[in-house]
Amino acid sequence: MKTYVLYNQKSNNGAGLGGAEKLKEIWKDKELDFVNALELDDYAGFFCGLAPDDVVCVCGGDGTLNYLINNVDCDKITNKIFYYPTGSGNDFWTDIEKKPGDAPEQINKYLINLPVVTVNGKTSKFINGVGYGIDGYCCEEGDRQREKSDKPINYTSIAIKGMLYKYKPTNAVVEVDGKICTFNHAWLAPTMKGRFYGGGMMAAPHQNRLDPDRKVTCMVMYGAGKLRTLIAFPKIFKGEHVKTKLVNVIKGKRIKVRFDRPVALQIDGETVLNVKEYFVDSK
Repeated sequence: MKTYVLYNQKSNNGAGLGGAEKLKEIWKDKELDFVNALELDDYAGFFCGLAPDDVVCVCGGDGTLNYLINNVDCDKITNKIFYYPTGSGNDFWTDIEKKPGDAPEQINKYLINLPVVTVNGKTSKFINGVGYGIDGYCCEEGDRQREKSDKPINYTSIAIKGMLYKYKPTNAVVEVDGKICTFNHAWLAPTMKGRFYGGGMMAAPHQNRLDPDRKVTCMVMYGAGKLRTLIAFPKIFKGEHVKTKLVNVIKGKRIKVRFDRPVALQIDGETVLNVKEYFVDSK
């Protein structure tokens, strides 16, 4: 039996190995074999080559988990897979009600039966959520800032400045399990597998990622101008935005969202540019 620590060096602005090495103190009784995920020629092959009793602890952020679920058939993995967050946002970790510094958690049950999203002809799985609207803009702007500086990205600041100056809302058509709704002046229209995204925003406070019916949540913030939206926006960090008149929450298994102009979209924090619509299938 071996215990592999599969770490993402790029997580948390290049501090991934340092974060992963904290496991030496947490798992003192285990002999750990550290593997740099970025140096693996065959990511899926690594998992296929495990002995039946080998254990893997994945270290990284939400993007690392997204890479795992899209490059390995996690539904067929029989080895125990643990997770220890070393990213910057760590929304998955927050959603499963873990805190910074907690011991690694086995996550096999969270890696199966995941929804897929189709964007610009490409289909992929997601573990937290698909952000569309100003949240996608925030990721786009964050990517720009990251190219210029290694300072931490303040997404809250980007969102506020975007609402005030740069981002313009759209009209949206949302179809959930065949039922169509239209929304004018839409600022946000994410679809969520978990409750959190964007480094701590509780976009869908009533979403259960282990929902036996496999339903996901589409949350639309719409209908108001800059000032009213800006006043209501901070409520999203506690999930209280869903109590306002500016938000509509719809649950279902097949969700299509279409905007009247292309904007940026994010999938578990990874940016996709120039998107007019996305389709989520959770069946």
